[in-house]
Amino acid sequence: MSVNKQKIKTIRREFFLALTYPFVFILLPLIWLTPRSWRRAFSAFMGKIAYRFSSKGLKTAYNNLTFAYGDTKSEEERWQMARDSYNSITRAMVDFFATGYITNKKKFFSMIEVVGEENLREPYNRGNGVICMVPHLSCWEFSAVTPPMLGYETSAASKPIKGWLYNKIIVWSRQRRGMKNIDRSGSYERLLHVLNKGECLIVMADQDTRVKGAFIEFYGKKAYTPLGISRMALDTQAAVVPMAMVRKEDGSYRFEIYPELTTVRTEDYDADCLENATREAQMYEKIIRKDPTQWVWMHRRWKTTPEKLERFLKQRAKEKKAKMNAKKK
Repeated sequence: MSVNKQKIKTIRREFFLALTYPFVFILLPLIWLTPRSWRRAFSAFMGKIAYRFSSKGLKTAYNNLTFAYGDTKSEEERWQMARDSYNSITRAMVDFFATGYITNKKKFFSMIEVVGEENLREPYNRGNGVICMVPHLSCWEFSAVTPPMLGYETSAASKPIKGWLYNKIIVWSRQRRGMKNIDRSGSYERLLHVLNKGECLIVMADQDTRVKGAFIEFYGKKAYTPLGISRMALDTQAAVVPMAMVRKEDGSYRFEIYPELTTVRTEDYDADCLENATREAQMYEKIIRKDPTQWVWMHRRWKTTPEKLERFLKQRAKEKKAKMNAKKK
């Protein structure tokens, strides 16, 4: 997509999202004032209608599930998983917005059960920093704010979400609970600085992005995978600790913190980086397979191919050269 077409698409999207802002100002306070049982009923209702108004996203989810599970799931099972995924993610996001005002730890942890905190406490106490490896599972926004609510100094590298107001609300909700938000477009050195201070750093590297990456097997298929976690682990002494949030049957959540992943360190930095990233991808897959319908199957995880990546890099180099020539003039 050309730069101009991308700008037009962005402007159009922001315009339509802006039309919803007045409703947000009315709806959010109402949700905050309603009892929890009513909020859960509302989130369940929103989850059920979400996929009905997103046929394109539902089709993408179905295609991804077919790509990942193939004939091990029937066609009807894959469609149901796609619908359940939409339902789960929508309900989780409604829950996050509906509880954004809550900073009281007792209230917060009445919604969220924490399992395996010792797996975070021990590496954190070493003082070398902890890379919190979080998947986009269920309410990943709750995942990002749970460590600071537990008392750990925490920052997170994140990309602004679509919609100015929605992004402001999410950042506000994060910061109220002690999380320091770092724009993902910031410098790599800034992330290293957070870890070298001994803090937790929330990183979500289970999606297709344009950052430095490699093609690594995920669900048996090569997927373009960010190398950020493995690079930071090698460039610091930080621990890599996987953790994930899942919705329980009663509508509450469980935050599970897994044992620290071993970081491979030899004299071959590039090989180590790839090996560690492969282990991280395997861990992501293991976590997702436990609760597959709570993952973002509507995301185009296998979008980037070697051919598309090569074209993108050539185009970026061409644009960079054009900018340099323009500056010289």
